[in-house]
Amino acid sequence: MTSPDRELQTALDTRRVKNLYRQRKILQSPQGAQVQVDGRTCIGFSSNDYLGLANHPALIAAFKDASDEYGVGSGASHLVSGHSVIHQTLEEELAEFTGRPRALLFSTGYMANVGTVRALTDGGDLVAQDQLNHASLLDGGFLSRAEFQRYPHLDLAALDLLLSSTQCNRKLLATDGVFSMDGDLADVPALADIADRHHAWLMVDDAHGFGVLGKNGRGIAEHFGMNAEQLPILIGTLGKAFGAFGAFVAGSEALIETLIQFGRTYIYTTALPPAVAAATRVALQLVDSESWRREKLRELIGRFQAGARQLDIPVLKSITPIQPVLIGNDEQVMKISEYLLGKGFWTGAIRPPTVPHGSARLRITINAEHEELDIDRLLDTLSAALHEYRQARAYP
Repeated sequence: MTSPDRELQTALDTRRVKNLYRQRKILQSPQGAQVQVDGRTCIGFSSNDYLGLANHPALIAAFKDASDEYGVGSGASHLVSGHSVIHQTLEEELAEFTGRPRALLFSTGYMANVGTVRALTDGGDLVAQDQLNHASLLDGGFLSRAEFQRYPHLDLAALDLLLSSTQCNRKLLATDGVFSMDGDLADVPALADIADRHHAWLMVDDAHGFGVLGKNGRGIAEHFGMNAEQLPILIGTLGKAFGAFGAFVAGSEALIETLIQFGRTYIYTTALPPAVAAATRVALQLVDSESWRREKLRELIGRFQAGARQLDIPVLKSITPIQPVLIGNDEQVMKISEYLLGKGFWTGAIRPPTVPHGSARLRITINAEHEELDIDRLLDTLSAALHEYRQARAYP
């Protein structure tokens, strides 16, 4: 019997030599500003729990109560017998939250993106995407039967040329709202104008914007003041600022019915546990009622940006909780990340293929449970780590 292990191990060894090997750290506490990881107490700067809701007592209580009433598993897909009254109510509340006629729950954001792109396009169509889109959007393009083209990051002129020079049936333009590794925003109003000019459909994955951007936390559409006609296909996840799990698509009656009928990643998978949907309903209420979380988050982001500039820390300009610090070298970003962990700060070390070669970075994420002292201490420690790294490069 031929085993794949030898060939697979060779590829794994190559990745390790190139400093691209990924290893999991074990979280031993709930999400929060302070966490236990691999036996250490740390300040967590690597979670997408931007509003600090993942361990909120009200979400936990709602989850427990719903488990008592509806059990744990949903038992089937939405179209068989898994669509509970809690799912239905959450979908209605998400539609109201986003200002769209309807919303549809998916089990994950990955499935929402892949399923939507696949359901809306076919052979003879075009899918155009920003080069730095999340892997789930890119895979949706790769897995569709349509022609798939990527334009350089935020390059509107290149996108305009792409759409004008392609002969096809449908044109789907898909982009992240907030880019998950750079923390920058897509120019969604400009994209909407380009889409309109070329008769394309605009789809925005606002996974990292919902709950954070906009006065009321409605995300990038509210941030730019865009309605459902300008932004017809809106994707959101529930496991980041909302502190729960799952995803949704919001849009018109025709869009949602199309996904119910043709969305393979919706049709052929088990529905979210009802308890998760119940907890998410509470999260929506907290996003509305506790605006202080967004206000505090914005203040902390501003403090981090200002402090980074003062200390000559190479941070990208970002108004979002995602604060990338560019290192460039894959080996060095791992060393700096481990240095920070040893000092009590858990940050994400991001390397290719997640980001382009030569752009390895620390992906620092800020949440509403952090305090000013946490930010200041991280900046001081990061500055010391970078100083040590620069000295090592200057004097090998």
